[in-house]
Amino acid sequence: MTSSDLRPQTSDLSLEEGSELLRQIHQAVSSRIIGQAAAIDDALVVFLARGHLLIEGVPGTAKTLLVRAIGAALGIKSARIQFTPDLMPSDVTGVSLLRDPARGFEFQPGPIFTAILIADEINRAPAKTQAALLEGMAERQVTVDGVTRALDPLFTVYATQNPVEHEGTYPLPEAQLDRFLLKAVVPYPSAEAELEMLALHEGGFDPERDPTLGIKPVVSQQQALALRRLVDTVRVAPELRAYIADITRATRSDPAIALGASPRATVALMRAARAAAVLDGRNYAVPDDAKSRAPAALRHRMTLAPEVEVEGRSVDDVLAAILTRVVAPK
Repeated sequence: MTSSDLRPQTSDLSLEEGSELLRQIHQAVSSRIIGQAAAIDDALVVFLARGHLLIEGVPGTAKTLLVRAIGAALGIKSARIQFTPDLMPSDVTGVSLLRDPARGFEFQPGPIFTAILIADEINRAPAKTQAALLEGMAERQVTVDGVTRALDPLFTVYATQNPVEHEGTYPLPEAQLDRFLLKAVVPYPSAEAELEMLALHEGGFDPERDPTLGIKPVVSQQQALALRRLVDTVRVAPELRAYIADITRATRSDPAIALGASPRATVALMRAARAAAVLDGRNYAVPDDAKSRAPAALRHRMTLAPEVEVEGRSVDDVLAAILTRVVAPK
């Protein structure tokens, strides 16, 4: 079978219905997360594309609140792990306990057995604990004591982290970073957004008292699965596939980059572009879908050359130059 023989799969939810549900989800989340529309889009793209999201920002910029709002709007079960220096891998995956000698060991599932996993401040735990997520993120399964157990079909990791220069943080290993479909950077809100946030809290909003944040579920679990299947119906023209490959390949030959994006990054960028098309109500991807998602899909998969870091240039600066240089199809 050749690639030309493949046809888009079908979903039991129409594109129009899915687009309306996604609009309602976005509206529900943005009613609580003020001034972070781009991060909300990234969170929804990742969910649709069956990926995982790394959210970076200084403390107090609503990173964890964003994930809680996404979970509440989707109406699916979620669990939160507060990553700390003494957190053990078994605290993530679970452990076998001997409660009754007659029955033998019983497996006590860890918090990874959920639909949405909030890995809060993931870079405050050592590498061996971070690695406990690798199998689950890559294969949607966990192996403990030689037994492999499947995770929830909607399993998605939303990990938050503080910038690496903050005290008490550990850099995430490259293998771990590469498992995240996108990396969102959450900035400080604008002055207008911050005033709107104050009005929201003055009106009675208190995320500490209400686990659901006052958000009613927009979709059922079956509809959430159907939303993901919509991504499989999105067409990607050969010219767009070539454009996506050109972007990632350009990162490998740019003298400003010591380590370019991997082939997995190429696939990730196409997956993100297809999900972005669904979010925009289309069953076909366009160059802007790839271009707009390229920074989030690639920024955590590249390493700058030392001399470029000394100059004060960022990965996003270099990516912006590459996206200007690589010609998009018409």
